[in-house]
Amino acid sequence: MKYEAFNETNFKFKGQSAFMKGKVRDVYEIGENHILFVVSDRISAFDHVLPRPIPYKGEILNLIAAKALKMTEDIVPNWLEEVPDPAVSFGKKCKPFPVEMVIRGYLVGHAWREYNSGKRSICGIPMPEGMVENQKFEKPILTPTSKAETGHDEDLSRQQILDSGLVSEKHYNQLEEITYRLFERGSETAAKQGLILVDTKYEFGLYEDEVYLIDEVHTPDSSRYFYSQGYAENFAKGLKQKQLSKEFIREWLMEHDFQGREGDVMPDINDEVVEMVMNRYIELYDKVTGEKFVFSNRNDLLNRIESNVNRVIEKKL
Repeated sequence: MKYEAFNETNFKFKGQSAFMKGKVRDVYEIGENHILFVVSDRISAFDHVLPRPIPYKGEILNLIAAKALKMTEDIVPNWLEEVPDPAVSFGKKCKPFPVEMVIRGYLVGHAWREYNSGKRSICGIPMPEGMVENQKFEKPILTPTSKAETGHDEDLSRQQILDSGLVSEKHYNQLEEITYRLFERGSETAAKQGLILVDTKYEFGLYEDEVYLIDEVHTPDSSRYFYSQGYAENFAKGLKQKQLSKEFIREWLMEHDFQGREGDVMPDINDEVVEMVMNRYIELYDKVTGEKFVFSNRNDLLNRIESNVNRVIEKKL
């Protein structure tokens, strides 16, 4: 089945003061105090945007994030004010902290690749000898990274962050505390849906000198989930875990000899691969939210988005 997807936008909104194209989102600043995310269907892995967009991916990320932000606003205020379109979020313009707060409950993904290469610490956090892939940490570990719009994010220790002045000690202590609380909430929510929140990242900013949660939360682009059912049995047998995350895309690329290294050639992304990825995102939406994903009408998609955004801007400005 053929679904319409969009790779990018180039709107000119009333009051628009700036525009930036991120890895997967087109970011519009509206006036001095508001920001607008149009979440495209672009998909990235190994810091490379794949050559074909994935239908509905942007809407899925946007809607999961909106639900998660609503469910965590008792822990920390967040930037989101409205969702004028399934692919769009509108809210407060915050001053971002230049770090991403990555928190890991299990040894998997990047942490496992580091561990498997012989390293026994990540971001200054020691990891015990004798661990195996997908093993649960005794308690979640914080592994912050730099925040790069292009290129690779770099692992950072708490001391490196403080010594470089990226974040003040006062604010960093707040970010740590909030991150642990958000991860606990996300884990509880996931467990109700038969999922394990394996790892995730949070981004924060300041709005009127108060720490705000910004960006997306608990989406498949920012988080990794295992299915609870079968985890213990698969772990005992040393088998792969069934997971809902973007890791399956990285694994597919690695199987086709692509890891974003110099000289690597992006494999062909055919219709079958596009549909497979779309279906995995839809599955994640259904599982994470406990609701069935509703396919929006994508006829004249960009005009739909522009019209919905204009209605909100008229109201706000």
